[in-house]
Amino acid sequence: MVASRGSVLLSRKAKALNKWYQQLEDKGVFGVYISGSNGESNIWPRSTATTTNLDASVAEKHLSESAFESKPKGGQGLRRIRWVVREDEQRASLVTMITVSLFRPFMFLFTEPIVFFFSLWVSFAWAILYLTFGSIPLVFQRQYNFSIEQSGFVFVAMIIGSILATILGIYQEGMLKHPKWRSGSESSETDSSDDSLEDDTTGFWAFVRRKFPAQSPESRLYFTCFTSVLLPAGLYLFGFASQPSIHWMVPTFAIFLATMGIFYVYLATFNYLADIYQAYASSALAAQSFCRNVLGGAFPLVTSPLIRNLGEDAMGGLLGGIATVLTIVPWALVLFGNRIRARSSFAIVRSPNSLFACCHH
Repeated sequence: MVASRGSVLLSRKAKALNKWYQQLEDKGVFGVYISGSNGESNIWPRSTATTTNLDASVAEKHLSESAFESKPKGGQGLRRIRWVVREDEQRASLVTMITVSLFRPFMFLFTEPIVFFFSLWVSFAWAILYLTFGSIPLVFQRQYNFSIEQSGFVFVAMIIGSILATILGIYQEGMLKHPKWRSGSESSETDSSDDSLEDDTTGFWAFVRRKFPAQSPESRLYFTCFTSVLLPAGLYLFGFASQPSIHWMVPTFAIFLATMGIFYVYLATFNYLADIYQAYASSALAAQSFCRNVLGGAFPLVTSPLIRNLGEDAMGGLLGGIATVLTIVPWALVLFGNRIRARSSFAIVRSPNSLFACCHH
């Protein structure tokens, strides 16, 4: 499995650099020679260091210490460089890590409104996905006298919907990099020859940049505000079109739409929570995963009673109504995201600094 967590990648890079420095020291090349006059730095071997007015015994003494810096003349000196990742220094004991991993997701779930409502939203979408698995054979057998084998072909609509949603999701990410959507400063860096972007202070793109900046964390939700409507639309259509008088392709198309809507809800939740919680993203994602799997496991148990007692139309209306209400979640973040994040103790308000720091030992 390939690691993708930023702190893990930085820790591996730090270990590789430190190993390289150690290999240099084993070969007689140690430290970094700092010149006080112009700030230039170079790696110097022992033999070279002794010819630059640095006493060899002093160099050997400093080499054996954990931290040193010699400045015999003009601010010049040798420094032993080692790289340290901040999260490695702050890593707690195993018991503390296990305790935090168990309790922090629930703390986020009940104290962070962003985590709570996104968990509710994605959990419902995930529950609909598992409800679909059980409802397709039952509904198409009840309404169209499909066999199990014939009902199986209806699942192709879910496959096509997932593939298309994936392709469009990648395209959406590319649209956020459109030069006219970026700020004037970023646009000029990427294309300094296009002066029209800097002068574009009115019109459609100016409005978009002002109201929906591509640099905002909520940019992950811009398209989802519209594409998530596919979920309630698919539920409504599936419920009211599942009748013998309506061709079976119509409820099949409804499944296609609902599947795309589920994908966009899922993608937006993971991307947004990971973006705004950064180092705490694992806890935020664990909270929504817990809720998602609980509802995903419960809904297949109620699929058959729900359809038989309410009927397809009432079921579609009920679930579609809930999905419609939950589409408010991305809109609320797009419109009031800055205020909501500012009240959180864990969500970022602006881009965080790099986690990778150089420490001189």
